[in-house]
Amino acid sequence: MRALISGAGTAGLSLAFWLRRHGFTVTVVERSSALRPGGHAIDIRGAALEVVSRMGLLEEIRRARTGYRGMSMLDGDGDEIFRSTESTYSGGRFDNDDVELLREDLTRILFEHTLAEYIFGDSITALREHADGVHVTFERSEPRDFDLVIGADGLHSTVRRLAFGPEERFVHPLGQYIGIYTMDNFLGLEDWQTWLRDGDAGYGIFTTRDNTRIKVFVGFDADPIDYDHRDVEQQKRIVAEHCAALRWETPRLLKGMWEAPDFYFDAMAQVRMDHWSTGRISLIGDAACCPSPMSGQGTSLALVGAHVLAEELGKATDHKTAFARYEARMRPFAEANQALALENPGGPASDESVERAKNAIAL
Repeated sequence: MRALISGAGTAGLSLAFWLRRHGFTVTVVERSSALRPGGHAIDIRGAALEVVSRMGLLEEIRRARTGYRGMSMLDGDGDEIFRSTESTYSGGRFDNDDVELLREDLTRILFEHTLAEYIFGDSITALREHADGVHVTFERSEPRDFDLVIGADGLHSTVRRLAFGPEERFVHPLGQYIGIYTMDNFLGLEDWQTWLRDGDAGYGIFTTRDNTRIKVFVGFDADPIDYDHRDVEQQKRIVAEHCAALRWETPRLLKGMWEAPDFYFDAMAQVRMDHWSTGRISLIGDAACCPSPMSGQGTSLALVGAHVLAEELGKATDHKTAFARYEARMRPFAEANQALALENPGGPASDESVERAKNAIAL
């Protein structure tokens, strides 16, 4: 069986790993010219920890964990309101088994352990299903046929748009926007997070593992904004406009944003669909059921979804049965984790809710 996966993020790389284990021939197409750098700190929790253990990667992933000692919360002038050495907003309590690491570290590890054909710097432009498979047209590569096509291409999924319809039918904004980028650690932070919020905007500052750089996670509340998802300069202007009134070290942070090569910007949004599959085409991860970064569970949904989909495809006699079983198993898990983002808008969900949601599936 020949499977084409669109997207070389956590969901796509994990699915490539598992499909190869089940005997598939796997091709991964990725719009970026290489693995995408940057991104924020992400969490692997509950059932997802069992998935990476089954992949044989748990210890390597643990060695790459962020290792934060705690966090500070500042007021608008940069004065500390409180600090914690027991938990962080991004990773939760330290006294649990969850693993927090940088997104780019996780994708690097997955890529190094996955055998597949990779087509970087290209994207799907058309999908035409026929009796024996799916005829795929690319922006740059020659057209090819595959038995299955899986969209693991994120919130703005090309596969979802081509196979299911316009993005506006499925993507539901939550009233917030985020920008993420890396810059020099001019604050001298060591294994620490610093958070500041004033009015409708704020940011979190995380050190990288060697403390030479910081990840800046800037966000603001806003009604829907019309912008080009590929126009990075326009996105930086939007962030600068909405955060210009913030005080403390904001001017230096915004200067670092303009110089950052790994800038990422998007709406906080969820993807809600009645079904994730049509014919020989299916979706996983954010493309199918994005819970938004506010849930803290997007990575875990991607890892678990890849495992479940590959398992069902590996044991079923036909793709329709496999896709139906995959959805039946994954949908309650996805909905439980999406609910985390809505429980406490502007803040983290309760520890009890996270504990229930992260284990809300049997593997």
